[in-house]
Amino acid sequence: MRPVKSFEVKASLPEPLEPLREIAHNIWWYWNIDAVKLFYRLDPVLWEEKNHNAISLLGSLSQSRLEELAADEGVLNHLARVKAQFDAYMNGPTWYSRNISKEQERQIAYFSLEFGLAESIPIYSGGLGVLAGDHLKSASDLGIPLTGVGLLYQEGYFRQYFNNDGWQQQLYTNNDFFNMPLSLVKDKNGEDLRIEMDFPGGPLNARIWRIQVGRVPLFLLDTNIDENN
Repeated sequence: MRPVKSFEVKASLPEPLEPLREIAHNIWWYWNIDAVKLFYRLDPVLWEEKNHNAISLLGSLSQSRLEELAADEGVLNHLARVKAQFDAYMNGPTWYSRNISKEQERQIAYFSLEFGLAESIPIYSGGLGVLAGDHLKSASDLGIPLTGVGLLYQEGYFRQYFNNDGWQQQLYTNNDFFNMPLSLVKDKNGEDLRIEMDFPGGPLNARIWRIQVGRVPLFLLDTNIDENN
């Protein structure tokens, strides 16, 4: 099923908390324990309710809570520490930059049907996805010029639960891309970038979403759009 309408909820962050937005939009925070503790600190209960989704968390915090956090010296010091780690990670030297000359540089494309990056981005089902996600994270740590390419799934995986009779049930939920750390890739006119592929049943169109995994960009193809039958 295609969504009828999408809403993107953006938090109105007080200026002292604005660095949270940049950090939340890069999956780097997921494998930095100090960054994870920072998001947990904003609202422990809401953090669990939002399935550790930093974007959704920021969009769900009340304005009064945001103002309270902006005046909390402990939170601001914690944020400054995490932001310094993030900037050092993104801009500092890497194994690749220290060992590979400009003449030897190569751009690597990494294709996978699924990428397991975090539980709040349910577009993977198991081992292959987790392995692919770890490859991107490792490439980012090493500074390897790698770009991931995969597919974006509207439903993702199902969640299991037990009903009142004790029977296992499955719940399928639609992924809300606009409240995940994803951004639509735009063309030079500011329109959603589209690609077209020839299939036996006719052309297939896809729009492209980007997620930043540390230093590594991951591009995901989304075919659940009006141009397709």
